[in-house]
Amino acid sequence: MRDKKKTAYLGVYLALALICSYVESLIPFYFGIPGVKLGLTNIVVVLMLYCVGTKEALEVSALRIVLAGFLFGNMFSILYSLAGGLLSFLVMYLLKRMKWFGVLPVSVSGGIFHNVGQLIVAAYVVENYNIFYYMPVLLFAGALTGFLIGIAAQEMIKRIGNRMV
Repeated sequence: MRDKKKTAYLGVYLALALICSYVESLIPFYFGIPGVKLGLTNIVVVLMLYCVGTKEALEVSALRIVLAGFLFGNMFSILYSLAGGLLSFLVMYLLKRMKWFGVLPVSVSGGIFHNVGQLIVAAYVVENYNIFYYMPVLLFAGALTGFLIGIAAQEMIKRIGNRMV
């Protein structure tokens, strides 16, 4: 019985992450640099990382990236998002595990490293390393969006964290 309940909750989190992806695709948020987004779905990942579990958060994150890519993007968006999402998740997991940092710095690091992962893959795909000139702008954008998402996630964890599963 416990597995059915857990599966149902994970389905709800995946649906919530997909809704955030869809909403984000509707928001006209463009700085002139491809790949800069608000990162709304990272709220779900951060919440799950802190309140549900690492394995479950990784599963939902990876599934969301693939499904959102098929629904709202293309194969390149899946490739870039997977690179950014997995690197971001790894960094957030390691920082959280060290227990030196709170939700906010973990989320900021996630936003930064998501952009770093995407930039590395983009440089490899286009075979042009001049793309790294975008790094300062992407680092700033990742820090800013990670900060905003971190504030939201931190408040949500305070209010509903112990009731998430």
